[in-house]
Amino acid sequence: MAEENLLDAFWAVARALRGRSRNMLAPLGISPWQSRALGELDRHGPMRLGILSERLRIAARSATEVVDGLEALGLVVRQPDPQDRRATVVSLTSEGKQRRKDIRSAQLAEAEHYFGVLSPEEQACLAQSLRKLHAGGNSSEA
Repeated sequence: MAEENLLDAFWAVARALRGRSRNMLAPLGISPWQSRALGELDRHGPMRLGILSERLRIAARSATEVVDGLEALGLVVRQPDPQDRRATVVSLTSEGKQRRKDIRSAQLAEAEHYFGVLSPEEQACLAQSLRKLHAGGNSSEA
């Protein structure tokens, strides 16, 4: 019973965070998948579409749609891969880098508000517990 309550509480928080994230991103004109793609490109630099789809854990076709949307917004650009001219590399534009910063600032403000009901000690304990769970979890999902 305790395990079931912990699991229920975890998923309730996960659902709430997903909903808050969607609501936070909507005024910025970005979907959650697009936000994740911008984050991956910001952290890891230009990459082939196939690598991006692996990092996002989505089908290549879905990654293409995400990148198409970001390209239409002027946030990413496709260029020939210098190692293989048949392939393309996706990279952030200067506007994409700025949008990523704006998103990150909004995410941090939202997290501060959401987790603000916890004391600093409770926040530190939660962060430590989540890192421990992530490190001990299935490596294919890490």
